[in-house]
Amino acid sequence: MSALLAVMMIVPLLVNAQSGLRPRGDLNCDWEVNIADVNAMVDAIIAGKPYHSLYTYAYDINGDKEITIADLNVLIGAVLGDELKPMPTYSGTLPVLFINTAGYRDIVSKEEYLRAKWWLDNMGIEGYQSIGSAEAPLGTQIKGRGNATWTNCEKKPYRLKLDEKYGMLGMPSNRHWVLLANEGMWMGLMNDNLPFELGRRMGMAWNPRQEPVEVVLNGQYIGLYFLTEQIRVGKDRVNIVEQNDNETDSVRITGGWLLEIDNYEEPGNISFTEGSGEPFWVTPKSPEVLSAEQRNYITDFLLEADSAIYVEDKDSVEWERYIDIDSLAIYYLVQEAVDNPEAFSGSCFMHKQRGDSTKLIFGPMWDCGSSFTRYSKDYLFNEFIYENQPSYCRCRWIAEIAKFPHFQERVRYHWQHFYNDVYPLMDNYIDSFAAKIEQAGTADFKRWPQSQSSVIGLRVNQYLKPCFHKKVAWLQTQWGNEQEGIGN
Repeated sequence: MSALLAVMMIVPLLVNAQSGLRPRGDLNCDWEVNIADVNAMVDAIIAGKPYHSLYTYAYDINGDKEITIADLNVLIGAVLGDELKPMPTYSGTLPVLFINTAGYRDIVSKEEYLRAKWWLDNMGIEGYQSIGSAEAPLGTQIKGRGNATWTNCEKKPYRLKLDEKYGMLGMPSNRHWVLLANEGMWMGLMNDNLPFELGRRMGMAWNPRQEPVEVVLNGQYIGLYFLTEQIRVGKDRVNIVEQNDNETDSVRITGGWLLEIDNYEEPGNISFTEGSGEPFWVTPKSPEVLSAEQRNYITDFLLEADSAIYVEDKDSVEWERYIDIDSLAIYYLVQEAVDNPEAFSGSCFMHKQRGDSTKLIFGPMWDCGSSFTRYSKDYLFNEFIYENQPSYCRCRWIAEIAKFPHFQERVRYHWQHFYNDVYPLMDNYIDSFAAKIEQAGTADFKRWPQSQSSVIGLRVNQYLKPCFHKKVAWLQTQWGNEQEGIGN
């Protein structure tokens, strides 16, 4: 079949490659639809190439999520002159990030980077600066990232390591960035953005900044993403001294530590049994490769903290030798305000500066995708996040720490600032952000209809804000009175 088609007189369908967008049916990434693409389709069908989300999207010409003879027929018709259904494209209301991997290879691993070229087009939007161009792209590496989002979602998240530092979309200059897909965040794609902003306004040391951006990967529009600062040690990020891998010096191993309470048991984790009897997993993020001295030091520190938390005398302040009470109170308060039952289960970051007397600081915020997910038309948002948790969540430490009167006092103290000074401003912030991403959300919905990101403003007004207001109103009944506790 391929040989027969190869001798047919066919005029190719051309597209301006400088736009960065390939036409539907351009399977070999030459920015034309011609006989070479038909041959590529035949080879794919013979090889039994399956449909697999983004990676073979271009081969699914008729959009039925299969790669069959039906797609071949549509492609042949297009090459012979039939009109092809256009590929979804960006809205043009946000900057567009273009990324082309070397050889237009698929990104199939979250362990191995691919070389790539990139440029950022500000689309003429005031306040954003273009970086590079199609004629003069810049270098980067790119790979997949995430756990369930990488495995289970069609719209994949990615990690970028630029060849040089750039300040992207007004954020401080760095090489390390994350493209968050936010698939399934159907209340207006703000499950992360809202708590990140709340944490900043509550005075957390640092929370990742993120900016919405539309992304074109290997010539295919892949939707609305959130370009986000990767959590790492650095002057403009987690600002602690950086500790070397395999350090053995007894002073240097006291910090800086960047740690994540994790959902998963993985090689290299620090593992122990919490005082509740549940497994407790901590992943060292910096340093990553531990000497015996480092592993012993941080394991002993966490075990001592755990023992101090699980005591009968809740007037004890021994646990406060290990954990900064105010950073924890603010971190916890924000997670309660967005009703995130997965808080303290995974993606829960802590850091520790160097020194024998330094404590664990809770933060920065990360992966609040489960915010408001306990929603139903009958749910009143009248429970704490550690109560009646979903089966996949294990809130480490916080339910026990909530029993300490001094912690209750600090939560109520910070709540006054939240309720009186921060909360009244959030409706305007939410409305402004929703308006900013509205049209891009509609374009994203055309590319990923299962992501339920269409009509951003409607979803924010019907679901996100009512859920937020219900939870805050209930928390005010718990924490608004100085004499009340927090759920004992």
